[in-house]
Amino acid sequence: MPYRRTENVARRLAARHAAIIAAARDTASEGGMAAVQIAAVAQRAGIAAGTVYRYFPGKTDLVAALLTEISDREIGAVRAAADVAPGPLSALSAAVMTFATRALRHRRLAYAAIAEPVEAELDTARLAFRKALATEFASLIAAAVAHLPEQDAALSAAALVGLLIEGLIGPLAPDAVGRERAIVQSLTLVALRALGVADARARGLVVSGIRDQ
Repeated sequence: MPYRRTENVARRLAARHAAIIAAARDTASEGGMAAVQIAAVAQRAGIAAGTVYRYFPGKTDLVAALLTEISDREIGAVRAAADVAPGPLSALSAAVMTFATRALRHRRLAYAAIAEPVEAELDTARLAFRKALATEFASLIAAAVAHLPEQDAALSAAALVGLLIEGLIGPLAPDAVGRERAIVQSLTLVALRALGVADARARGLVVSGIRDQ
């Protein structure tokens, strides 16, 4: 009986933690990381601010946890898309298109997680997201090495992350309203060409990927 009680308590605590993070994510989606304040998140989650403080001592702790959750979610989506692709180049293309599509679909949240100015102590969590994304792309580039020119997979992946961030959510990114599909297609083509995929094949991979979105 005590074991069952402990199990139920752990389940409730985990559910409350998830609800707080979900409320923080929704808040950031609307107003950016600056809007992720303890009181605002508590109100959205339908709980007292004191309850949030029991899980997260301060805003920095809450935002850091949110950044980790966003990173895990986006890396998981990229990995899942690559895993079901029929070959290494298709996996690479699917990963790029998935990240780009999701970033444009949730552009405010993507900007908040990757590029919005934040407190210096949060830079580590933000950098971890970029590193995880680059590591995922580096793995996919290395797996497709037989179909690509010789290159440093880690360096190419870092450049690819920069290309996607600047093209999707950076200050130079174009207005995507009504053009999301075209932008994803164009950026994926640029990425594949930059990695050395022959143009005709790159176009085929993108067309195939667009059908799957």
